[in-house]
Formats: sequence, C-alpha cells, structure tokens
Amino acid sequence: MTTTTIRSSSVLGVYDAALCRAEAGEAAELVLRSPHGTERTIDAASWCRARIPGDAGLLRRCSGPTLDIGCGPGRLINALNRWGRPALGVDISPAAVRIARSRGATVLRRDVFGHLPGHGRWRHLLLADGNIGIGGDPAALLRRCRELLEAGGLLHAEVSPTGTRSWAGEASLRAAEAPAASTFRWAEVAAEDLAALAAHSSLHVTETWREAGRWFATLTPA
Repeated sequence: MTTTTIRSSSVLGVYDAALCRAEAGEAAELVLRSPHGTERTIDAASWCRARIPGDAGLLRRCSGPTLDIGCGPGRLINALNRWGRPALGVDISPAAVRIARSRGATVLRRDVFGHLPGHGRWRHLLLADGNIGIGGDPAALLRRCRELLEAGGLLHAEVSPTGTRSWAGEASLRAAEAPAASTFRWAEVAAEDLAALAAHSSLHVTETWREAGRWFATLTPA
C-alpha cells in the first residue's frame, strides 16, 4: 500500500507509525476503506519481512535493472540484490526509507511523478503490494511508468483478484485499533480491468499469473 503520492501528512503519519510498530515487532494492522464503504485490513508487518508468499514469481521476472515504485521497507530490492540484480526503490515515507536503508537497500525519498534517475532506461518496474493505486488515478500512473521504461521494458504490477470491484477516489486509512481515519487518493484495479487501462496508457498486457493467492500482470510498451 506504500504510495509516493500521498499528500496528507496525517495519512503519511498513520502509515509511518504502522511501519515503526512493525519494525519493533508490534502489531501493525491498517484498515483501508474504499469510497463505496468496503473495508480491507492490511498487515503492514508483512512488508517488513524478507519475503512474503507470492514474491518469488515477481522477482524471477526482473532480469535487469529494476525500479521498485513505492518500495516500502525494501524487501523486494534486497531480494533482487541477493540475486545479483541491480535495483533502486523510491518512496516518500520517511519511515520506509529509513528502514530500507538500514537493511542495505538503495532507496530514494522521491515522488514517482517527480524527477527520477534512469528516466526512459529502466528494464523493469515494480508496482507490488497494491501500488497500482498510487495517486488514485491508475491510468496516469501507468502512463508515468511508460515514460520510465526503456523500449521493450517490462512493468510487473500486482492487481486485485478477478471478480472484485475496481475503484478510484477518496479512500481512508486508519490503524486497526483507532476510530479516526485520514483520507487520501487511492485506487484498486481488478485483473480483468487492467487491459483497458493499459491500452489508454500505451501499454499492453503480455502475461498474467497467480501465486499464493495474489494476482499479477506484466505490461510492456505498445
């Protein structure tokens, strides 16, 4: 759920606090509420692990220089580095960047829509852990990813299961034990809705797969 375009400091504070609790070995559950009222519980502690089920297929597909967008505490970057593959992460969360760097990951505190190194030269991009929702406008995010990729580059995105509802708009986030929530722009994209979004962003879907209950797709410039 890590996002590089959260504008509300209160939401960023909720997220950072959860990562700090996770780092300390404490419970770190967050509740994401969609604009139409459905709620989903997210375990922020999972992002601080070395690997979570479903990561393997995602990592195997990154054979060259990789940019992890919304990298969080850096688990995917470190896994790629252990395989001898260069990877860089970007995130605006101070806690995420601090934790990732303390674990040896190369991470910049940057907004994906701002200036990034390697513009137009990345072989692989990652949008894992729901980060296709960054900014609440998946089409705009996919267009930005298209700009960052080299010719023939590959974007590997995690999406919501088929049959779920795609949405974009004003969501809210709170700690599981907290009654108050902070709002921000977010989105979720169901697997069957990705191809149409990609087509509007000069990308096309080349592969979809499932692993450990997670859904993924690979896109490349059209």
